[in-house]
Amino acid sequence: MNEFLAFVAERYADILAVIWQHLYISAIAVGAGFLVAVPLGILLTRKEKASHYVIGVVNVIQTIPSLALLGFMIPLIGIGTFPAIMALFLYSILPMLQNTYTGIREVNPATKEAARGMGMTDLQILFQVELPLAISVIMGGFRTAAIYTISWATLASLIGGGGIGYLVFTGLTNSNQDMLIAGAVSAAILAVLADFITKRFQHLCTPKGLRKP
Repeated sequence: MNEFLAFVAERYADILAVIWQHLYISAIAVGAGFLVAVPLGILLTRKEKASHYVIGVVNVIQTIPSLALLGFMIPLIGIGTFPAIMALFLYSILPMLQNTYTGIREVNPATKEAARGMGMTDLQILFQVELPLAISVIMGGFRTAAIYTISWATLASLIGGGGIGYLVFTGLTNSNQDMLIAGAVSAAILAVLADFITKRFQHLCTPKGLRKP
């Protein structure tokens, strides 16, 4: 234990650097996924025939093992941070796309008809009725994507993406137990923090009348 603490004290700047890099690639991947998945999910609720094909394709991407997908990135766009972000971006889409599609679809049709009867346009119904009622489900998808992405990002170092995986795999390669533990503990703490923060964010985004106690 003393050796591990000494290692952390000696290498804390390096550990913080890889944690920051891990958060950086995860945040960009999830943020980009959110910007694509939510509008696409909304669009698919208006295009029922296309929804089966699009969600099917995204499901197929999700079934590809994370290590294999990272490997596919190498011949396509090389190694480094960008390929890692692209792979994580593809993985992050499905939870947010499915939850957006499901959340909007589950809004009571009678509620939408009542809004239309009050003279609301389709755009007003979307922003004032559908999204507020579906936001908890949508943010649930964001929460899932964030947690998964932070976990998967550990593999990014295998294609030069950096992050906490550098500590884990370098520790394994060099039989450096202290480095390995530092990476494993850091990854676990980030996953727990991501769950707590996104759960709180989901709660705050949900309209007060729909919040669970």
